[in-house]
Amino acid sequence: MRTPVMAGNWKMYKNAAETSAFFAKFNPAVAGTRGREIVICPPFVDLPAAMDAARGSNVEIGAQNVYWEKEGAFTGEVSAPMLTAIGVRWVIIAHSERRHLFHETDETAHKKIVASLAAGLKPIVCVGELLADREADNTESVLERQFKGGIADLSAEQFARIVIAYEPVWAIGTGQTATPEMASEAHAFIRDQARSRFGHDAAQAVRILYGGSVKPENAKELMAQEDIDGVLVGGASLKPDSFAAIVNY
Repeated sequence: MRTPVMAGNWKMYKNAAETSAFFAKFNPAVAGTRGREIVICPPFVDLPAAMDAARGSNVEIGAQNVYWEKEGAFTGEVSAPMLTAIGVRWVIIAHSERRHLFHETDETAHKKIVASLAAGLKPIVCVGELLADREADNTESVLERQFKGGIADLSAEQFARIVIAYEPVWAIGTGQTATPEMASEAHAFIRDQARSRFGHDAAQAVRILYGGSVKPENAKELMAQEDIDGVLVGGASLKPDSFAAIVNY
């Protein structure tokens, strides 16, 4: 049985005071939740406030990005050891906005995964196609390229420690959502890629999340799909009541 991961990505929203106020309402709403991992990924500047607010709760904190070197003259970057030093447990890697706005590649995704695992972080590695890819029936070729370029060169031990998130780019922040059937097909394809590279047991064990306009209204139906093992939520994770409803689908 794969334990679901219910993750919230706050993107560039909230300050420290707003972060503390969120957790004051969110923590009690999920205090009794069992059988799933709950993760919130705020902006870097809010990580200390989030760590303080989540202490003693069943919520873990993640970062939205990481650099692959431990330290050095890399202005504006944050390393994996810096994150673990303050208690961060998770990190999002190669989110579609990082890929398409900041030109991150499968190669840099791989470097970030390796560095994160070496520091003890749990990576949520994002893959997904553009609308043009979907319309051209190239979804599977894009997912295969991203898997081979960013994930396939991991060792079996490394692969066992990552989570994958399928994000159809056309469904992020647009209000559009892949139907449960569309999402399930993509998740099954990703699992097939894992099976061909890492074997049956590893493919059955890896958790694959869905990200793309997840809301309280569609969370239950998405989570009912066999190959969907959780969600990576954007806008709906900014409000404690809506994210709690998703977590407690």
